[in-house]
Amino acid sequence: MKNTIKLVSVLVVIIIVSVTSLITQHNKQSKSNDVVKEKSDQEKAEELAEKMKPKIEECLRKEDIHHFIKTITFKKRVTIDPMGYIVIRGYINDEPEKYGFSASLQYRAKKIGSMSYDPELSDRFIDWEEYKDEPEVKENYLKSFTKEEREQYLRDIGEKE
Repeated sequence: MKNTIKLVSVLVVIIIVSVTSLITQHNKQSKSNDVVKEKSDQEKAEELAEKMKPKIEECLRKEDIHHFIKTITFKKRVTIDPMGYIVIRGYINDEPEKYGFSASLQYRAKKIGSMSYDPELSDRFIDWEEYKDEPEVKENYLKSFTKEEREQYLRDIGEKE
């Protein structure tokens, strides 16, 4: 009987020590998780956007066959769309209403998925050499502008000083 009581007492002590040890270990791990927090998705998106800005500028300049772009400005806000793309927006030549663009970045591939441009910016990227056998296409396009808009467009694509 005395041996049974001793054995039960030893088992109770072992169980209490084990439970106390597990609780202590769990508390330490919880505190270390608070200290070593993983970056949020938004922070990761902002870091990638910052790294990709030079590549976005390179793409814009490649499209800019008429050397229209003087300045490129990126907006501060970076978003993650429902499909998981990181979207960074900006504008050209200090005119956000007319010459805006956006780039969708692929996080895992660390590359530009797609670029889109406001219509007026896209117009500045038209390569009229492709229509050299059809000059009426350009003329019809230019007729859609007012006189001031036409002159500005021709200046923007380097055809008028």
